[in-house]
Amino acid sequence: MKIAYISTYPPRECGIGTFTMNLYKSMVMNNEKSKDPIEGFIVAMNDHEQTFNYPEEVKLTIRQEHQRDYLEAVKFINLSGADICVLEHEFGIFGGQNGIYILPLLHRLEIPLIVTLHTIVKTPSYNEKAVLQEICKMAYKVIVMSHKAIEFLTSIYDVDKGKIVFIEHGVPDIQFNQEQSKKEFKLENKKLLLTFGIISRNKGIETVIKALPKVIEKHPDILYIVLGKTHPNVIRHSGEEYRNYLQRLIKSLNLGNHVIFINEFIKQKELFKYLSASDIYITPYLNEAQITSGTLSYAVGVGSAVVSTPYWHALELLADGRGRLFNFNDSEKLSMILLELLDKPEVLKNLRKKACDYGKTITWPKSGSKYVALAGKILAAKPKVLVKKETLVDPLILPPFSLDHIKRLTDDTGIIQHAKFGIPNLKEGYCLDDNARALLMVLMAYRQKKDEFALNLAPIYLSYIHYMQNKDGTFRNFLSFSRNFLDEIGSEDSFGRTIWALGYLLANAPNDAYYQTGKLVFFNASPNFEKLQSIRGIANSMLGISYYLRSNPSDIAMTERLRNLAGKLIKHYEENSSNSWKWFEPLLAYDNGILPLALLHSAEILNDDRITKIALETLNFLTGITLKDGYLSIIGNEKWYKKECERSIFAQQPVDALAMVLMYHQAFHLTKDKDYLNKLFSCFMWFLGENDLRMSLFDFETKGCCDGFESYGVNRNQGAESSLAYLISHLIVLQAYEEYEEIDLIK
Repeated sequence: MKIAYISTYPPRECGIGTFTMNLYKSMVMNNEKSKDPIEGFIVAMNDHEQTFNYPEEVKLTIRQEHQRDYLEAVKFINLSGADICVLEHEFGIFGGQNGIYILPLLHRLEIPLIVTLHTIVKTPSYNEKAVLQEICKMAYKVIVMSHKAIEFLTSIYDVDKGKIVFIEHGVPDIQFNQEQSKKEFKLENKKLLLTFGIISRNKGIETVIKALPKVIEKHPDILYIVLGKTHPNVIRHSGEEYRNYLQRLIKSLNLGNHVIFINEFIKQKELFKYLSASDIYITPYLNEAQITSGTLSYAVGVGSAVVSTPYWHALELLADGRGRLFNFNDSEKLSMILLELLDKPEVLKNLRKKACDYGKTITWPKSGSKYVALAGKILAAKPKVLVKKETLVDPLILPPFSLDHIKRLTDDTGIIQHAKFGIPNLKEGYCLDDNARALLMVLMAYRQKKDEFALNLAPIYLSYIHYMQNKDGTFRNFLSFSRNFLDEIGSEDSFGRTIWALGYLLANAPNDAYYQTGKLVFFNASPNFEKLQSIRGIANSMLGISYYLRSNPSDIAMTERLRNLAGKLIKHYEENSSNSWKWFEPLLAYDNGILPLALLHSAEILNDDRITKIALETLNFLTGITLKDGYLSIIGNEKWYKKECERSIFAQQPVDALAMVLMYHQAFHLTKDKDYLNKLFSCFMWFLGENDLRMSLFDFETKGCCDGFESYGVNRNQGAESSLAYLISHLIVLQAYEEYEEIDLIK
């Protein structure tokens, strides 16, 4: 038997990783010398862009927010000779909304799947429920570690009870003498209370601290150790705010000599020494929503006297006298229990014995053997595995997403407008259009991929936009490299693109400072919305307003502004369209897809069938001209395409391909018609050679995009507009692929 495991894994500091390491050792390493040895390997989940020095059993890694890594991983597993796959599931370790990126991998898995569920939400969101149901549907067996989990899966998630297997959380078979452990830590004269695990607000450590003064009055030799690092997501969003709060609480209660924080993620052997040294182990979690607790299992496994709040796993594991319970946030009750146990050594001893006796039944060798038996039973049944067919939208054929060229073009003022080949052309300076596009791109990259470098670029582009705004809310466009203004007021196109980027920011702000700055600039500009005459300026502004209204739907005045701008576009359509020419102008010029795109967005916000009808009519008209041969043939800007005249083939530019990608993406979003995703992907492939010249515009060396192509070939300069058009299109393809999977998920 050969087993592939998908999970986090040490040295990444994660409880699920430690679980998987123990499971791997109990299934694989403990069976290496048996008559039928078991092989295995790990596919490890990396946290964002972090890398780790993994042990040899880790054969492949997946970066959490990189979709192509998941697809490469499933190809690796399918070709590895593995007989069965074991997935350790917790929503937060996989990428995409509610960990949806794991689904494409599982859909393509050609071997039976076992899933261990570490988190099961009692009141899931729509997406959480859909994702977990789909995973359980694809799994041959679903392993849970509490009976409450079985109840939830059957009653809330409609999982067939016959598919669910109960195997308790394993405990390492490690034992230390209490006296010897205390002596090693120089705690011989202390009564040791212990809490360990990843630290975050929901752990309720303040409940224990508030309970200590009464206990210390009678037992001044009490020492409470809190062992563990702050959760990395907490650090990322609020730093050590919780730990600092606890330190202030300790100081206010004069407990400095009785509470110690050990801010480490310690190794398993050292942890068990602390557990053995402790007199009482406490889990003071603040609510019941904990279906599995590895820390609690470990404490019971080594025979600790456990005192806990009544969360779901604790209610089961500490039943029959194996521990004591107190209510959430109830420091008074905790004080009483601690005093009783410390005052009556025989009660404490009995509690430890019951826990120890039970702990012997849940050691990892025993749990591992249950996994092995289950896997063998599954393989003996020779189950058929249904593999999902590939879709045209395939992220695997995309080059890796890279901001290298954008980094090259960006300085502390903004993004340089032009480039000579892949080198920034400083002589041309900066423009508002490109800094607006750059802001849009990095916000998308951070939202989808949690790319910290992208987030670091955002304030540069946002500050450029702010700097270029005039007192009347309009914007200058051009700035020289020496930071001299080159115009008094920019084009309506550049105004509209800026509103688009600002609206997206207001709907997807990574923090409040960005939101407040974006809001200030957006509303300073808003009195100019009604003055717009250029249909592309109008369309781009409509996009920004639509994004703003998605997060501020009650803004009636802005909704009416959107309706008025949509009316202007429709008026242009009515004045210029005919039975054979379904368009807004008597010609197809540049950035054409942006016009139907704006109506598609506003149709979603305004729920107006007439707007939807015109949006789809113009989309279909543009499709018939530019996609008629199965690939995107952009209207060239040499002569464009005037009504009843011959269309221009050259020069084709990336910004037009971007508009088509965005147009089809929003059409899919509005209609759920998958054919639009296929068209979207065809348009994206224009960048990679599916075009009139059959030449790629993406430069695999510089990671930039060429400025387009002429009749003679590719224009090798790689300015900001072209590279940003490529990168935004790339991100849209990744998002579309995720949404394609979601549609199948809903069905």
